[in-house]
Amino acid sequence: MENAKIENIIVKFLINQASASELTELEIWIQDPDNKELFDQYVKINYVIEYNMKEFDSSKIKSKLLEAFAIEKKVKKRKKFRKLIYYSAAAVFFGILTMGYFNRTSFFKQPEGIPVIVNNVIKAGTDKAILTLEDGSNVLLEKDKTYEKDNVVSNGKELVCGKNQGKSGLVYNYLTIPRGGQFQIKLSDGTNVWLNSESKLKFPVAFIEGSPREVELIYGEAFFDVSPSTEHKGAKFKVVNKNQEVEVLGTEFNIKAYKDEDKIYTTLIEGKVAVSDFSSKKHLVPNQQSIINLKNGNITINPIDAYNEVLWTKGIFSFKSKTLKEIMNVMSRWYDVQVVFQNTELEKVKFNGVLSKNDDIKEILTIIKKTNFINEYEIKDQKIIIK
Repeated sequence: MENAKIENIIVKFLINQASASELTELEIWIQDPDNKELFDQYVKINYVIEYNMKEFDSSKIKSKLLEAFAIEKKVKKRKKFRKLIYYSAAAVFFGILTMGYFNRTSFFKQPEGIPVIVNNVIKAGTDKAILTLEDGSNVLLEKDKTYEKDNVVSNGKELVCGKNQGKSGLVYNYLTIPRGGQFQIKLSDGTNVWLNSESKLKFPVAFIEGSPREVELIYGEAFFDVSPSTEHKGAKFKVVNKNQEVEVLGTEFNIKAYKDEDKIYTTLIEGKVAVSDFSSKKHLVPNQQSIINLKNGNITINPIDAYNEVLWTKGIFSFKSKTLKEIMNVMSRWYDVQVVFQNTELEKVKFNGVLSKNDDIKEILTIIKKTNFINEYEIKDQKIIIK
């Protein structure tokens, strides 16, 4: 099989667009002994994800990949397969695939290029947050460090609030995730929230039983797994922002509302939500995304692979038809760096692929460099210059 064709099928498989015949073709190609050496070399050079694996093992990855093929052909329902990827260790098959796939890119070609200039080391983000209490005092929450006071407990990765209360009066705290951080919180009603880098959430330490439940995503990105209203005397759940309101009955959804972006994205995984910009309201069904344009106030609804949008909660960044500028915006928040493009045309290059949130930024940049779209990159302090 031609390399270009294999590359295309692998990428389509990565983003869940490969047909049954293409999956069969890829399976046969991998099982052919003549391709074993090429496959092993390809994996060792290009893999960037080590999901649920302690060390690299190409034979183990191949086994997992073939298992994924078998599951795909047996189920024959792409939605169910995507959910399997999202919830289980079958997501390991992402491990064989390179971070980048650009137009005219060849995975198997290893081009020569100008040596990369690196002046220092930039570390990947980690679990950390700042908890602001009602009295205005701040508590630094860090990985592997515990904290407990009044109605909240942290294990260094997640903040857990006590159960709902039956009396009136709400006490609000804030959870701020800095650049280069991430954190989880379990609200008093049992709702779980994952907060991405550069995000801030206002929440009550305890909801009032039977009353509407409301939190505010002041800015940033958060994934919500909401405790059903049936378990809370019918109390609805709302997530507000200065530019929108999302009302739910019990569901899973993602909101992205960063300060430096002029659009708010709400993606529905399961259940039902109503998105309002305070002048009009739109209802979403699973695998739909609403986009509020803050410049003109328009709300649009688009179909989307919703599970792909929330893989960041599982330690994976997944990109589908994203520009290099959009990707670097995500990287800048997670690695807490500034990214500068010397050639602004590079900002428009489209990309499909996945990468681990634990990867070294140099590995990511080196893979992009191998596409021949950039000549070199330079790291100075906390700034990345793409040339």
